[in-house]
Amino acid sequence: MTTFEICIDSVEGAIAAEAAGADRVELCSALFDGGLTPSIGTIETALRSVDRIRVHVIVRPRAGDFIYSPAEVDAMVRDVRAAVAAGAHGVVIGALTPEGDVDVPTTRKLIEAAGDVSITFHRAFDMVRDPFQALEQLVELGVHRVLTSGQEVSVLEGAPLIAELVRRAGDRIVVMPGGGITPRNIARIIAATGAQEYHFAALVTSDSPAVHRNPRPLMGGALNRPEYERSGTSGELVGQVLAAARG
Repeated sequence: MTTFEICIDSVEGAIAAEAAGADRVELCSALFDGGLTPSIGTIETALRSVDRIRVHVIVRPRAGDFIYSPAEVDAMVRDVRAAVAAGAHGVVIGALTPEGDVDVPTTRKLIEAAGDVSITFHRAFDMVRDPFQALEQLVELGVHRVLTSGQEVSVLEGAPLIAELVRRAGDRIVVMPGGGITPRNIARIIAATGAQEYHFAALVTSDSPAVHRNPRPLMGGALNRPEYERSGTSGELVGQVLAAARG
């Protein structure tokens, strides 16, 4: 059985992913920044809004590198506990050392805080200096899956490394390709990697319902999306990827 996980940033995304036939969602905020910890209200509402689909919650306090201060680690531990207490089926974590290795003590703390729920190590893995050593460390730590683009800009470019990681992982840990998966390339990616789980976003933009608009102020920094444009998960696009994969 092939498992499909959808990266989402809203309750509506969870509902759309479930309706389209996905197996799991990774619930985030701030997908523009690669995904940050969602609010506890979003976590609780998403869990109440779906029946079948599993909800994994990313715990990442900020954008940028994956090297965290003691205060950030403390915040992540608390966020992991809060997500699990809310009923999350899994948490998505990742932490590195300045040298590009898995931050084993921090990862262990987060795993301990998570208790018995599923643990995914996110694409911090794509920044490690030695992916094979990192894979063994994650196996040793008891991580259930690792999300990776094969240390490339997309899964297609990273497919050779992903295939080797899948081979080395065996049944000890799931290697889940993610990054740049579309309806046009999913069949090639499945054939090239041999993975059993796949992760992708299915985002489309839509116009804001705002009638009154002030085009002058910006709510973010120099890099920003238009204030009156929304991004959301497309159930139709999820369905297209799943159909291409299964057909």
